[in-house]
Amino acid sequence: MSSSPHVIVIGAGIGGLSAAIHLARQGLRVTIVEKNPRPGGRCDQFSREGHCFDTGPTLMVMPLIYEAEFASMGAALREMMSLQRVDPTYHLVFDNGSRLALTSDMKSMQEQLEAIEPGSFPGFLRYLAEGSRHYTLGVEKLVYRDFRKATDFFTPSNLPLLFQIKPLVNHYANMASYFHQPRLKAAFTFQDVYMGLSPFEAPATFSMMPYTEMAHGVWYPRGGMYQVVNALVSLALKAGVEFIFNSAVDHIQVQDHHSNGVVLAGGKTLAANVVLANADLPYVYQALLPPDPLAASFSHKRYSCSAISFFWGVDRPYPALGPHTLFLADDYRQNFESIDRELTLPANPSLYVHAPARLDPSMAPAGQETLTAVVPVGHMDERGEQDWAKIRDEARQHVFRRLATLGITDLQDHIKFETHFTPLSWRKRYNLVKGATHGLCHNLAQMGYFRPANRHSRYHNLYFVGASTHPGTGIPTAMVSGRLVAKRIMDELA
Repeated sequence: MSSSPHVIVIGAGIGGLSAAIHLARQGLRVTIVEKNPRPGGRCDQFSREGHCFDTGPTLMVMPLIYEAEFASMGAALREMMSLQRVDPTYHLVFDNGSRLALTSDMKSMQEQLEAIEPGSFPGFLRYLAEGSRHYTLGVEKLVYRDFRKATDFFTPSNLPLLFQIKPLVNHYANMASYFHQPRLKAAFTFQDVYMGLSPFEAPATFSMMPYTEMAHGVWYPRGGMYQVVNALVSLALKAGVEFIFNSAVDHIQVQDHHSNGVVLAGGKTLAANVVLANADLPYVYQALLPPDPLAASFSHKRYSCSAISFFWGVDRPYPALGPHTLFLADDYRQNFESIDRELTLPANPSLYVHAPARLDPSMAPAGQETLTAVVPVGHMDERGEQDWAKIRDEARQHVFRRLATLGITDLQDHIKFETHFTPLSWRKRYNLVKGATHGLCHNLAQMGYFRPANRHSRYHNLYFVGASTHPGTGIPTAMVSGRLVAKRIMDELA
């Protein structure tokens, strides 16, 4: 192994772990350098007083990709963690108090949809059929492909995608073909937030997300989503990957057209034949590499939204609260305009509340509750004029107000402790430029071949993996990103 090429991976996020496993299984010497005391990146977790919190993703979507990626690493997903299906996936609550439980039970869906909009169920079935087509083609032609050059993307076989997966059609506008009721349009487009994107800007391609949730299910690993990180770390150690924690990289050493390794914050140099950066891509270009026009171009790219997250240890349970509750505002468009254009908190924000003990009682002490509330907000502006303490306090009150509509009026009296993250927290903890929780957003100009490449155009042994590279944000796509870049590294070392 000592004579094998040495790869240094900057960051132990999902993409970095995935790439490291693939490279080590091919016989390369791999070292992961991580600034934080534990792996996972944004897929993080912490415990306090017996309460366990996932700070990043709280549910597993696109399970078929999870299974395929674990299989590509020589492992079986369901043997590495205990999974349970979440059905209903979400309990949606609208401003007028009406509710919609998204479930794979088609009879229940028919009854609920017809009660909201008579005659809407056939439109729902047609929407799922479109989502099925978008999922199948999108995963095969876009997610699983590595576009190393323009001719890999602009091919005769890809031309039909312009009509097959509707990349030029606005997702929300596309909903008019299936529903008239604005609440139903919101119910099947809010998933665009997974990509840090407004449904008023997202392509209709993303109808694939509601489809995969209905068809393939939403799942929850016992012990929380951090079990995915634990499983990947186990595979990495088995493959011989070395980890160095609590070690921030100060800069990447470069000379002419190559990188020679990295210099840590304490001054120590680690030599490498290949450097693979899993840190937030805009941060890598702007903070770890010499200034150049490419680095400057990231100031003009579109970034995803951010979020204010509250983590509450509560001294009593709220059994009526489902595991995933989403409050959707009627002023749906204004919500996204406040977030995307004004970079602030909407006046009546949509928000999400997670109660993991509904699925896994070990996530909270007996007779108590673990709650996470996530309120989408704009990312940090360049002028630094946002008052995040004020915005945070307003967001907290919106959560209490929303929960009161469900009859939960005493939560403030039962919170034992609070931890919260704002865009400032995301930037500090994970080096996320502008505190944008999903990195670069997934508008049409930043998808597929147009998303930043996974290899530097000048430093030919410097590669990238993670949310802001192809195929994009999210745990399953980060694993795909790791596999794709690992294959490219192996191809180019050969």
